[in-house]
Amino acid sequence: MRVLLPDLPEFRALRTTSERSVPGCDLAYYVDGHVPDGEATGVVLWFASAETRDRLLATPGLKWVLTLTAGIDHIRNLIPPGVQLYNANRLHERAVAVHALAGMLTAARGFHRFRDAQARREWASPKTISESGLVSLDRARVVLWGFGHIGRNLEDLLRPFDVFLNGISSATTDSERDEFLETADFVVLLLPSTPDTVGIVNADILGRIRRGAWLVNVGRGNLIVRDDLIAALHSGQLSGAVLDVTDPEPLPQDDPLWAEENVVITPHIASTTTDLVYRGASLTRDFLIDFQQGREPEGLVESWRKY
Repeated sequence: MRVLLPDLPEFRALRTTSERSVPGCDLAYYVDGHVPDGEATGVVLWFASAETRDRLLATPGLKWVLTLTAGIDHIRNLIPPGVQLYNANRLHERAVAVHALAGMLTAARGFHRFRDAQARREWASPKTISESGLVSLDRARVVLWGFGHIGRNLEDLLRPFDVFLNGISSATTDSERDEFLETADFVVLLLPSTPDTVGIVNADILGRIRRGAWLVNVGRGNLIVRDDLIAALHSGQLSGAVLDVTDPEPLPQDDPLWAEENVVITPHIASTTTDLVYRGASLTRDFLIDFQQGREPEGLVESWRKY
């Protein structure tokens, strides 16, 4: 089985290091601007420009593609007919859950306000502390919208806080969803981008969330109608928002979200850790060994299911 991998030291080790090698696999490596000639059974897609990605997907004999991302919206419409697509939810789920929790704690403890005060070299006054809220997550009411792998990891992380947690999935009825939102202190978006989820958080949905709640988005930026979000922030319907994803990305310098004092923005780095490439190579090794031993690897994307 010939497989094309990104040309990075951690992936090179799958061929050169005995304890990490994959017996029976012919591994070839690509970089931006260069894709090895010849047929290949599979492609591990990561760190590739759009041009290189397109050349990889046109590889003769291709039977499967593993994208080392959780989302598939960047590739779902590009996969050739008959080629199986796998994603890498388990590579990112823990880190994204930790990032979501960090955002919730930042909101609860008002760290964003104190950071702003630090930039002004101001010692926090009692008024600043009062405005910041300085609440805890203990027994907070949390709604996880998109209750999959990341949601279950986040549920585990929240357990010490004894939160009241509800999960919204594609099986949740509208009345159940509204009941959850009406009592929420935090609504965490974990949804992928699909035709059914783009713009799902609009003025109507924001109006159903308990007044004063926080919105945390570690799913996709286009889940939220930005102008409706800003209106909800200005009216006090939302106390604030933590956004690791925006629409578009990068967020333009003149975008009004930058100026919102109660918005915390991180640049789509929820899944990023210092060992991410090593973990990606390890997941790839496990994936290839499953194939070699006749097991179905994890992550098969079937019919672009919703969530």
